[in-house]
Amino acid sequence: MDKIIMHIDVNNAFLSWSALDLLNKGYKYDIRNSYAVIGGDESRRSGIVLAKSNSAKKLGIVTGETLYSARRKCKVLRTYYPNYHFYQKMSKSLFELLSKYTDDIEVASIDECYMDYTKIKHLYGDEVEFAHKLKKEVYDTLGFTVNIGIANNKLCAKMASDFSKPYKVHTLYDSEVKEKMYPLKVGELFGIGRKTVPKLEQLGINTIEDLANFDPLELSKYFKNQAIKMIESARGINNDPVKNIRDERKCLSNETTLEKDFTDKNEILVILREISNNLAKILRSENKYCNVVEVHLKDNMFKTISHQKKLNNATNLTNEIFEATKVLLNEMYNGEPIRLIGIRLDKLVSKSNHQVSLFEEIKVRDKDIKLEETIDSLQNRFGDKIIGSANKSNRNIKKKY
Repeated sequence: MDKIIMHIDVNNAFLSWSALDLLNKGYKYDIRNSYAVIGGDESRRSGIVLAKSNSAKKLGIVTGETLYSARRKCKVLRTYYPNYHFYQKMSKSLFELLSKYTDDIEVASIDECYMDYTKIKHLYGDEVEFAHKLKKEVYDTLGFTVNIGIANNKLCAKMASDFSKPYKVHTLYDSEVKEKMYPLKVGELFGIGRKTVPKLEQLGINTIEDLANFDPLELSKYFKNQAIKMIESARGINNDPVKNIRDERKCLSNETTLEKDFTDKNEILVILREISNNLAKILRSENKYCNVVEVHLKDNMFKTISHQKKLNNATNLTNEIFEATKVLLNEMYNGEPIRLIGIRLDKLVSKSNHQVSLFEEIKVRDKDIKLEETIDSLQNRFGDKIIGSANKSNRNIKKKY
């Protein structure tokens, strides 16, 4: 029996979830219908766009650009601070809803996952009918919309969920690849970076079909060992299994796919800081600590590089995780254009037996712990906008080291 895989993706997650959060707090209108972005501290030019409304997108505002730049494109743009505590709550609610049907769910990020429907089809029937019922259940229960892609493997399920949005169900079975996927522009193939597209077009590869039928030996002259994978992807071939969530979590990860390639190390650090903060807050909310920090980068040639660092002491502090990522970035980054940035925290434990070094000021670290716990508490009560003043406090504390 052919596998049946679903990719479930929250439509514009951070903006949708922020809209729900604000409406719950008595906001007068839905920010999804305005010129709005989700971003960090707008007083700093390093603050970035994490999500944008459709109206903002039409003006050329993209994820990953600075808020300063976005404001220049839209003078009436409204910026809203991310509320990671609420995002995590919504994410957890979604995955809990899905897991009542099966444990064969692989969480890809905070707002998307894969479900292996193969083993439960006999219980719930036709997969397309089930998907329509499932997306309605998510909306009726949680208040936000999802897209669902259905295919015989993870790659095609991911492609299908991106066909058109929002609140849609699409199929891309093996038998439909030539009809539905081949005519698409090559840049729409999952994993093809923006800077890769012109190189492919110079070779006469304009559509996914062109790539699928291209000579592997010829392509390898330009893309080396990535050529075979690119052609297989274009043909809809993918054998990656859905990794289920039965086991107790021993790691935590998050990643961001950029809408433009980054080559500036400072821009990459801004993203790493955002992800470090998000993951650290999740650790603290679950009373866990990480022993290993890993950074992974994917360049515009599909190549993924990763480095990890074993910490002297398990931690759940944002600054300590971020400092580890800075060290790793300096070790691994060679200036190539980057299209995906991610962090993985590994070997999670329930307590930290912190060993004090000769050079460590334990009083300063205690202040860091109390400060981050206070920030979490304030954000849980009043939203992440309070983070602006918290960041200023963090900068003052770092000067003591």
